[in-house]
Amino acid sequence: MNGAQDTLSGKRVLVTGADGFIGSHLCETLKARGCRVRALAQYNSFNHWGWLEDMDRGEAIEVRSGDVRDPFFCRTLVKDTDIVFHLASLIAIPYSYVAPQSYVETNITGTLNICQAALDAGVSRIVHTSTSEVYGTAREVPIDEDHPLQPQSPYSASKIGADAMAMSYRHAFELPLTIARPFNTYGPRQSARAVIPTVIAQIAAGARQIKLGDTRPTRDFTYVEDTCAGFIALATCDAALGKTVNIGSNREISIGDTVAAIKEIMGSDIEVLEQSERLRPAASEVFRLRCDNSLIRELTGYEPQVSLRDGLARTVEWFADSKNLAKYKAGIYNV
Repeated sequence: MNGAQDTLSGKRVLVTGADGFIGSHLCETLKARGCRVRALAQYNSFNHWGWLEDMDRGEAIEVRSGDVRDPFFCRTLVKDTDIVFHLASLIAIPYSYVAPQSYVETNITGTLNICQAALDAGVSRIVHTSTSEVYGTAREVPIDEDHPLQPQSPYSASKIGADAMAMSYRHAFELPLTIARPFNTYGPRQSARAVIPTVIAQIAAGARQIKLGDTRPTRDFTYVEDTCAGFIALATCDAALGKTVNIGSNREISIGDTVAAIKEIMGSDIEVLEQSERLRPAASEVFRLRCDNSLIRELTGYEPQVSLRDGLARTVEWFADSKNLAKYKAGIYNV
């Protein structure tokens, strides 16, 4: 990654969704690589910057508040930047069942606004963030980039639409764009809507029973540092222009086995209960995900560095800090 560091040093980089889980880690990584980072936090009247609040931002990270749904704001946001990492998105699958219109507005229209602003500003590179959820339940594994897209939730449908909008700007206007398609990222700061922080937070909070949805589906979990490394590898690879590229580990594990691993790390004998409100509608559940990461390896030499065991241990250690755990409402189901 030394070459990537040299290429990025001194670049003016925009990260949308910087106040979120992956976005905040990406900002830290870019800062360490010598970038001048403009970090978008979603506007709110509390002037709260999400996970950016807890970071040592220094002079290298400039925080802007706003909303990607507004095209006028996006023009000012993207101006005078070299590289755009577009992560801003509504991502909670359960909430998409009750508020699908908001996913269309943020994920599709927001992507349109960022792509148009990037085109007008003449940026040198934009990396648009997709998700493995667009593949739906695997028809064959591992899943490569040619796997059929299956909109099994309003969330995944909105991301399929966002990806199509982004790629249309590459084809129609030669926008220098790559679509990064990460599989299930985990690590410190992840929302409690996701299974790994849900399990860890409930155990750390002293619960005797843990409430989950279906524990049979499998996922390809990638530690957040490895996901960020994948983003940067794609942003510095000319051969990735115009391509959609998976970021993942090429390994799968069931939710049940993941819970067992967390229990072992935390020394817990907590009882696991299935909670009906956490179950997806039957035809909406994605039962199997495993990434074929051969394309990103071929293009960039990327290899995940953090094993699942080590990544879970690091995540548990972060949640064990009472200051971090206090930010989570372990007893409430996050949608």
